[in-house]
Amino acid sequence: MMMKMDYHNPVLLKETVDGLNILPDGVYVDVTFGGGGHSREMLNRLGINGKLFAFDQDLDALENTIADDRFTLINENFRFIKRFLRFHGIKQVDGILADLGVSSHQFDVAERGFSTRFDAELDMRMNQKGEISAYHVVNEYDEQEISRVLFNYGELKNARAMANVIVTARKDKQIKNSEQLKQVLAKFLPAHKSNKILAQIYQAIRIEVNQEMDVLKEFLEQSLELLKPGGRLSVISYHSLEDRLVKRFVKNGMFEGEPERDFFGNFEVPFKIIEKLIVPSEAEITINNRARSAKLRVAEKR
Repeated sequence: MMMKMDYHNPVLLKETVDGLNILPDGVYVDVTFGGGGHSREMLNRLGINGKLFAFDQDLDALENTIADDRFTLINENFRFIKRFLRFHGIKQVDGILADLGVSSHQFDVAERGFSTRFDAELDMRMNQKGEISAYHVVNEYDEQEISRVLFNYGELKNARAMANVIVTARKDKQIKNSEQLKQVLAKFLPAHKSNKILAQIYQAIRIEVNQEMDVLKEFLEQSLELLKPGGRLSVISYHSLEDRLVKRFVKNGMFEGEPERDFFGNFEVPFKIIEKLIVPSEAEITINNRARSAKLRVAEKR
């Protein structure tokens, strides 16, 4: 089946796949299949004995599956990458690609609730079977939890005040859709900055709903275990919280603190950084606006 061209326009397609330095007979993983753009390019570079496994927890992505004997699509969250590769008899791989964040398709389908452009029910689940939705966060989290979410994941200075307004408003009436949420938070949304602040609020709730930071940490730790020496990790992130985690992990194999040094003040790091940072060209941003905040980091396991 051909990828629907409006499903997801892959960002930094050539650069991300180039970064993997694909071996014709290698085993590779695309943990964010989406519309399958990156996967198709990887398959183009694999030989007949190569293998590609892809992950996507979104049921909609299954419609884009690729009819190719070398390809296996796993309908699961990539936080379980090690477990499901083991199920398929794979213990080590030659390269892993991740294009983090929300797909164009998820943003464009109004009822999924990811976009500030539509009045939709508060959902934001990447896995439609997930138990916690944006509605749950907004209507059932206590004030302190909502404040934590908005501050940690949206980097909003008014997080406490916003949380208080949400909790006060929902006593009278549940906040069921994006329009009601906007109305409740109207005083924090001055016209000249409303889109930016709304995007931060939505990002914060979405990250909480999908546990994106925890998922990313678990994925990166497992990637280190799964990659063969010389294997490559190619990761695109879209906001500073993600990029910070990826940058720190490929630099020293840790998310916080510094590795222990030996007697001579040296420490071993698990990755060799291949490219410090790659960003899209102006031409790509013009064609695909979603690319504007993309940052690609490529590292090789030592």
